Amino acid sequence: MSLAVVHSRAQVGIDAPAVSVEVHLANGLPSLSIVGLPETEVKESKDRVRGALLHARFEFPARRITINLAPADLPKEGGRFDLPIAIGILAASGQLPLKVLERYEFIGELALTGELRAVRGALIASLQTRDRERILVVPPANADEAALAKGARVLAAANLLDLCAHLRGIDTLTLHAANGATNDAPVVPDLNEVRAQYQAKRALEIAAAGGHSLLMIGPPGSGKTMLACRLPGILPAMSEDEALEAAAVQSVSGKGFSLAAWKQRPFRAPHHTASGVALVGGGSHPRPGEISLAHRGVLFLDELPEFDRHVLEVLREPLESGAITISRAARQAEFPARFQLVAAMNPCPCGYFGDVSGRCRCTPERVRQYRGRVSGPLLDRIDMHVEVAAVARAELLSASAPSAESSQAVRARVEAARQRQLARAGVANHQLGAKQIEAMCALDDEGRALLEQAGARLGFSARAYHRIMKVARTIADLDGRERIAPAHVGEAIQYRCLDRRAQWDSQ
Repeated sequence: MSLAVVHSRAQVGIDAPAVSVEVHLANGLPSLSIVGLPETEVKESKDRVRGALLHARFEFPARRITINLAPADLPKEGGRFDLPIAIGILAASGQLPLKVLERYEFIGELALTGELRAVRGALIASLQTRDRERILVVPPANADEAALAKGARVLAAANLLDLCAHLRGIDTLTLHAANGATNDAPVVPDLNEVRAQYQAKRALEIAAAGGHSLLMIGPPGSGKTMLACRLPGILPAMSEDEALEAAAVQSVSGKGFSLAAWKQRPFRAPHHTASGVALVGGGSHPRPGEISLAHRGVLFLDELPEFDRHVLEVLREPLESGAITISRAARQAEFPARFQLVAAMNPCPCGYFGDVSGRCRCTPERVRQYRGRVSGPLLDRIDMHVEVAAVARAELLSASAPSAESSQAVRARVEAARQRQLARAGVANHQLGAKQIEAMCALDDEGRALLEQAGARLGFSARAYHRIMKVARTIADLDGRERIAPAHVGEAIQYRCLDRRAQWDSQ
């Protein structure tokens, strides 16, 4: 009897739990069985492994082969266990030395030719293999991604023959070097391309500095989408940890992670026909949704009222917690969802409510129904509501329009303000808790009186009070002030246009 134990990694959410692939050879009629809660893809690996071993001219043992994937209560899926199963069979049959296997962990799908094919989640596997001080063996297509984890030792093997020659000490493979690409400057349109809209640009700068969520309300063609698409260009540069978090989520998604997007903040803009599962994630094998794919970046929801109402309601908890837990009967997965929400909507169904030309023919009831598609609790969780008016024709067509600030100039102010926030509280202002708001967003008597007066007239909720105080704190940070002035509070109140209850009811 022979036994070999090979180390590997499963993939559950954005976690890569350790899996021991135990291969046992015994006398009896030739057979191969896989136990340990394998899914269909894993069960099919026996045929891929057999074909790869025979094509590479290895001996496939004509014995009773039992493969156990431990722990037995963890579901195993995908083709990532092909490589460790093949290595285990070769080691158990004496074709590879057992002692060297303890230093390595293996993931990879095998082609019938013995070549290694890419799998999902190589980055998270690399992070956890690094913590165990082992070398991770991956297919070449996953090598750059896995090497993004600083301190990780990654070995890229093109095929089974090369890997076995390395393990036997015949032809040693070298550790894969990190690519070192750092795309610090996101390739996005520049803010100076947007004409006029000075108040909206100011709101966008405040939202970027404090990480605040933003809703823009205006007629078609006023520049709402243009502004939203330029938000990533003025956001602070990603830290190493933030970049790894975002890349890890991309790594386990269906499309995988692209090295060209390293250190670029994600920008996701799902269509308004997206389902709740597409937005928050799900499936029998939980996959990240749009809110997780936008982790540490921007989630843009254009035509907000056109989204199904119950789809929008699923955003309420992630906006507060920064994470989403997907529970199914057989399994549970948690994905990070620390995204910055930017949304856009028209003021009425036709889009021209309040236009001076009188083009709007919507009745007050239709306007209320249209706006009522977005629930009050969701609007209450959006920090800033800004009206974006149509740009005047004269300014739009003028050949001598004043030059606007570039994204680079705005980004410098945003980064300076964000550094003040991190030095003071360790987090951006939008993440401040109740106790931190009391300590770091304290108002003087004049500012407190102004906020109380506005709250009495406009009917702010308790959450809205906190939102205004955090936005005022960000405005003060942009202004380089240590204390919040009444002017900062007044400006923050202006960015809650949907809380102007009297105006809303009159419309």
